[in-house]
Amino acid sequence: MEKMYFAPSELIINEDGSVFHLHLQPHQLAGKVILVGDPGRVALVASHFDTQECEVENREFRSITGTYHGKRITVVSTGIGCDNIDIVLNELDALANIDFETRQEKASPRSLEIVRIGTCGGLQPDTPVGTYVCSAYSVGFDGLLNFYQGRNAVCHLPMEQALLAHLGWTGNLCCPAPYAVAADEELTRRVAATDMVRGITVACGGFFGPQGRRLRIPLADPHQNEKLESFEYGGLRITNLEMESSAVAGLARLMGHRATTVCMVIANRRAKNADTDYHTPMKQLITLILDRI
Repeated sequence: MEKMYFAPSELIINEDGSVFHLHLQPHQLAGKVILVGDPGRVALVASHFDTQECEVENREFRSITGTYHGKRITVVSTGIGCDNIDIVLNELDALANIDFETRQEKASPRSLEIVRIGTCGGLQPDTPVGTYVCSAYSVGFDGLLNFYQGRNAVCHLPMEQALLAHLGWTGNLCCPAPYAVAADEELTRRVAATDMVRGITVACGGFFGPQGRRLRIPLADPHQNEKLESFEYGGLRITNLEMESSAVAGLARLMGHRATTVCMVIANRRAKNADTDYHTPMKQLITLILDRI
């Protein structure tokens, strides 16, 4: 079978042989990848490395590859939102599985192990500020996966339908078309271990209205978060809100990679409190992930 060819307009490669946005070259990518939103958090993760091979930065995308206790790891900042995850995951996959010389797929696919470390808002009594939440499932309100063929094959369609009915969105063309994706089971089990809450994470297409925050513009559904809090499926509840996990889980599954997301709760929406001084517990979370990835 003839290999697919990726034209310069579809896969943009810089003059130095690096991929367009990340500016990473194929040999600089490790098999284990940690994603963080904040470019400043890349240095925090890499400060634990025993060795560092390279550091590359372009726009909000900063990457460092090194070793931690004998494991080769690349840490990459994504910025905020599923739209940025679309860029990062596609370019990481290109680095792993496309020959940049021939612009064709490599004969042997490479599967990456990907863990996103982030912050989130908790929705349940057992997700107070400071809780570590590992996303067993992620529900995307962003719509990203709906643009890719094979979306239904990797999504949990009954969960999607149950959530639509629970929210009262069925048949409402003004509402998002959510998609529900499971994280990699083995990776989630290894990373979450016995000391993290597991549940359903909702990834929203914004920080304010999409997450039920009202400032000066009234919300289309002021009771949206209450409905999310009361939803239950297969013994799991919606534990938290953030902005990236669904795209990470969904694109990874479509591409043949293994991924999960772990977030620290910095605001409990139910209790209406928040903590912006979360640097120490974040350092502790980073160490846990580095040990378990």
